[in-house]
Amino acid sequence: MSRIVRLTTDDVLHDGDHTLLRLGEPPTPVPEPLAGLLRAYLEDRPNMTTAASPASRWLFRGRRAGQPVDPGSIRDLPQEIGVPAQSGRTAAIRQLVLQMPPVAAQGLGYHHTSTTKIAAEAGSP
Repeated sequence: MSRIVRLTTDDVLHDGDHTLLRLGEPPTPVPEPLAGLLRAYLEDRPNMTTAASPASRWLFRGRRAGQPVDPGSIRDLPQEIGVPAQSGRTAAIRQLVLQMPPVAAQGLGYHHTSTTKIAAEAGSP
């Protein structure tokens, strides 16, 4: 969450019919229906009526002017709306290691031993 809250509106890119999120290079395609939700959120971000807010580029604006939201403030939100965070995280890393060498996941903060184990459990050589 600490990385997510540091995203700005400039990190959400539109390439024709595609929505991309700059999590690194190259930007990552955002699949539907998440892309539609992200576009709708950008059009109507909450808490944008205070004097300091209209110019805010933070995707998730904090209560303090010029600051993103505190990671602790949104850490539990996915669980509260019914998104099983640990299951989603596990599924995402499993899909990642099936698509690229486990050592590449080190760039995302995963140890190669962990990703090798996950790849083996997912049936990847």
